[in-house]
Amino acid sequence: MSTEAAELFIEVCRAEVMALKPGNVHVHAAGHGMTVEDFLRSAEAAAPEIARRDALVGERILRAVQATRSVVDCNTNLGILLLCAPLACAAEMTVSGLLQDRLSAVLAALTVEDAAAAFEAILLASPGGLGRAAEHDVVGPATVDLRTAMAAARSRDRIAAQYADGYRDVFDIGVACARSMAGSDAITVAEAVYLEFLTAFPDSHILRKHGEELAAAVLSEAREVRRQVAAASTAAGRREHLFVFDARLKWWGINPGTSADLTVASLFAYRLEGWKANGGGPQA
Repeated sequence: MSTEAAELFIEVCRAEVMALKPGNVHVHAAGHGMTVEDFLRSAEAAAPEIARRDALVGERILRAVQATRSVVDCNTNLGILLLCAPLACAAEMTVSGLLQDRLSAVLAALTVEDAAAAFEAILLASPGGLGRAAEHDVVGPATVDLRTAMAAARSRDRIAAQYADGYRDVFDIGVACARSMAGSDAITVAEAVYLEFLTAFPDSHILRKHGEELAAAVLSEAREVRRQVAAASTAAGRREHLFVFDARLKWWGINPGTSADLTVASLFAYRLEGWKANGGGPQA
């Protein structure tokens, strides 16, 4: 196990849950039957498995979900684990090159065994709004490699789309935002990255659970809230807009969970880039 990578994973999960993320669980307001403590315990339990050196992607995902389920009785982190396992594998590679390039090699090498383990993990986590798929359904045996299976779900699941597209959203939106805020504290960066994803496209967790119309309405409102936040003259004023939006989403039971998962993956990728650039040492 890479202790440094595990520590980075816990750090970014902690930063994300401390950030004021409208509609999602955070330190300022629990929601959706989950608490901040649930997420912190989940991160600590999953970290050693995500960072288990030389383990395959599917094995990391499954073992991390199993570890999570040993400490909480709800799905706190499936999307995070699906996204972060390949990143951790890429960071371990000894070849030179950008993290995103090494990630492409990891995704290209995924197997049917990875798919089988990931399917088992998804069923164990039992995410909300999972539904049934016309092909490569997780309730059946895996017959294709994990990337191919994810590609079949890309139109309805933004996390699956990352596997198909080489984590384009993670790097082009999330990591790019984090880079632009170099020097800012981790929580401020997490809030900014989350807002980038919340306003970039309809959240696929909302899409699955509530449908296209509501997902589009949340996207539109998020963009208006972002405009209000940018126009506010004080930090208190900016946060007030976010708190009001947060309360409204939670009142209606709407959780932009995919935006939160993409935020963690982006923060993890950003920190891993610095870790590798510093010769394996964590980025400050």
